[in-house]
Amino acid sequence: MIRRKTQREIEMIFRAGQIVAKVLRHLQDIITPGISTLDLDQEAESLIRKLGGKPSFKGYNGFPKSICVSINEEVIHGIPKRSVKIREGDIVSIDVGVEYNGYHADSAVTVAVGRISPEAEKLLKVGREALDIGISYAKPGNHLSDISHAIESYVLANNMSVVKSFVGHGIGRKLHEEPQIPNFGPPGQGPILEPGFALAIEPMVNLGTEEVLILEDGWTVITKDRKLSCHFEHTIIVQDGEPLITTRLKD
Repeated sequence: MIRRKTQREIEMIFRAGQIVAKVLRHLQDIITPGISTLDLDQEAESLIRKLGGKPSFKGYNGFPKSICVSINEEVIHGIPKRSVKIREGDIVSIDVGVEYNGYHADSAVTVAVGRISPEAEKLLKVGREALDIGISYAKPGNHLSDISHAIESYVLANNMSVVKSFVGHGIGRKLHEEPQIPNFGPPGQGPILEPGFALAIEPMVNLGTEEVLILEDGWTVITKDRKLSCHFEHTIIVQDGEPLITTRLKD
């Protein structure tokens, strides 16, 4: 069952989302060649707590760190480590979740470190635009799968693939709530969207095959063909008119 959020709940999700946005902006400011993924994790946790939140991911189903950092062919759920250093030319996906006053928000971005290849630049552009296109369909009266279809159609039109093994999700008091939000499928299917639905929309786009593998750590997901992948995500609220993007920083 998808539960519509009250105005107070929307406010709490929005506040959580603004903390997520500030943390992601800070991490993008400090990411440079030589920094470790553990450095990013520690910076993120410190800022989350300073801003009055808690890391949603830390301890979630046993996840050991506060954020996910996934590099190049890593799709999602990369575990920050002191031994893993960011290098010039990498693309780095950073996924941040925050709990504020009992409510969660979740967002991800993939960033270029220095000069990257033209195909990597195109991948990031397609990933960003696929997310924006998906969000544009998150309006009352549309079906949930209209979001999914719009994302997949755009990605396929650019000769890339969407990951099907992992999907977006509802969000609120729990980090993962109903409904699941695939990044693929036909339009006009599933629940009809209503004002007050809180959704974490998150296309994961691969340069090559959609197929993925999970590494021995039980978390890190990589592309089967070892080609590049990107991950973009926002937590949004369906409302009359344009969706409210809670994890986009408000000036």
